[in-house]
Amino acid sequence: MKSLVLNGKGCTVFDSDGHVMYRVDNYNSNSGNEVFLMDFDGRVLFTIIRKKFRLLGLSWEGYRACDKEIDLKKPGFQVRKALKILRRCECKVVLGLDKNEPYKYKIKSSGTNKMGVGCKITDMFGEVVAEVKKKETRSGVVLGDDVLTVVVKPCVDHSLIMGLLVVYNLHHM
Repeated sequence: MKSLVLNGKGCTVFDSDGHVMYRVDNYNSNSGNEVFLMDFDGRVLFTIIRKKFRLLGLSWEGYRACDKEIDLKKPGFQVRKALKILRRCECKVVLGLDKNEPYKYKIKSSGTNKMGVGCKITDMFGEVVAEVKKKETRSGVVLGDDVLTVVVKPCVDHSLIMGLLVVYNLHHM
């Protein structure tokens, strides 16, 4: 969960072989209203923007980059926070914002861990598609509070999952 940019507030995601897979930064340490999810070369995959609504509170929208352009008119996903019941947090994720389609994913957390440990992303059938855990060595030694592992099911868009986890950590849902 360390930024590669000096004075940046972001993180770096490595694969199991230690190669950089994703970078997250906002390039402005005073604001978290706009955050960029980038690939290992620094190409923006998603621009994630916080939206404020008077009655409904906050939501986050992720705009996917296509051919180096970001279409800020049509978000690729929106995350809306559901009611907090007994310290359990849940968010609904809508893809493409089609009003006639139900949510596609839910982000669930059983606690208030800021780093997302215990966070699970489930599909609309309740199947876990991604889960955040503390990183441990093979001998069971925990590597630190800011060293995590994300387990993602096959055939799931990894960049979308990373975008959703970025939103989780930004909003601390």
